[in-house]
Amino acid sequence: MRVRVLGCSGAIAKDCRTTSFLIDGGLLVDAGTGVGDLTLEEMCAVDDVLLTHSHLDHVAALPLMVDSVASQRKTPLRIHALAGTIAALKAHIFNDVIWPDFSRIPTPEQPFVRFHEIQCEQILRLGDLQVEVLPAVHTVPAVGFAIHGNTGCWVFSGDTERNPAFWRRINQLPVAALVIETAFSNREKDLAQRSLHLSPLSLAEELKHIAPGRHYPIYITHTKPAETELIMAEIQRFRPTQVEHDATALDIRWLRAGHQFEV
Repeated sequence: MRVRVLGCSGAIAKDCRTTSFLIDGGLLVDAGTGVGDLTLEEMCAVDDVLLTHSHLDHVAALPLMVDSVASQRKTPLRIHALAGTIAALKAHIFNDVIWPDFSRIPTPEQPFVRFHEIQCEQILRLGDLQVEVLPAVHTVPAVGFAIHGNTGCWVFSGDTERNPAFWRRINQLPVAALVIETAFSNREKDLAQRSLHLSPLSLAEELKHIAPGRHYPIYITHTKPAETELIMAEIQRFRPTQVEHDATALDIRWLRAGHQFEV
């Protein structure tokens, strides 16, 4: 399984694109502004989109991508999301005011997109891929995902704050790589808590939940562009007393657009 990072920033700036990952060429996980780096042919090859939640940085490019390739597709694009996310997309984007309702055109029987409701803990089969829907704790209905590859699972936390249920589940999975958000620096830790995001301090607390003896690379995503360097510096200052693992054993990396995972 190949995972291509199209975007992994918490906002936009030069060379900063918001969240989107392309899995094996045919599956998008979130549809932030990073989708705009795909060619028309690459967009046409996408048959399924998994959405973690409805916030703009995770869905901004979805209506534009549909518009770019709809006339070239032979089947509707399948959008998989929580019921609350689908309701938000229908009410606020695909509403014939902000953007056409592509779930009803060109005809309700043969639309350009179809919405498929998912639930937490559900196991999906999308082509050759197995996807598990994981819990997330955010200001709107939200989830993360674990996608199974040949050597283990690629796990994405989605946008979340402290999330014990997430750790209980991934401690049972053969994790090959974890992509976890840390949106704010410690100086913004109160804002992070109110908006249900992680800061380096709360990330350190979360990493205590990794089961002893388990080691895999941890990639930091969703950093605000103005704070990325500060966030990574604060994470690198973890002390062994802050996490139950030896800090040197935690393989923590800064995720960048263009990175590819082989799982």
